[in-house]
Amino acid sequence: MDINSTLFFQMIVFFLLGWFTMKFIWPPMTKAMDERRQKIADGLAAAEKGKADLAQAQARISLIEASSKSDTHARLSEAEKQGAVLLDEARRQAEAEKKRIIAQAEQEAQQVIQRARDGLRADVAVLAVKGAEQILKREVDAKAHAELLEQLKAEL
Repeated sequence: MDINSTLFFQMIVFFLLGWFTMKFIWPPMTKAMDERRQKIADGLAAAEKGKADLAQAQARISLIEASSKSDTHARLSEAEKQGAVLLDEARRQAEAEKKRIIAQAEQEAQQVIQRARDGLRADVAVLAVKGAEQILKREVDAKAHAELLEQLKAEL
């Protein structure tokens, strides 16, 4: 074998690995990222809703102030408490939703990464066996060498 044929075979292996990655690994990863992006957007929308609720509560406070001056202090105090309660509740809900979405997205991303690693380990083990067959010019029995293959997967 000369350098040209070696380079040619390496290019073939490289392009096969690139094709495999683009065909089987990339689409699930982009799907998971898109789902995570949507969940984060939903969390941000919930936060915006909380801000809108706060603005609405403040508007109600202003309306109460303008409508009656006689019982202003008591009504204002009540409206502020109600607005603060609504705001705190909306913030807690938005924050909880945000944390839940982020945690779920991180968990899903870790699962996708782990599945990809496991798949690549198996593929590398198969390629290593094929390479060993070529080097030894004989077939390697995968059943007889299962322990060696599992050890190779674990090292990868």
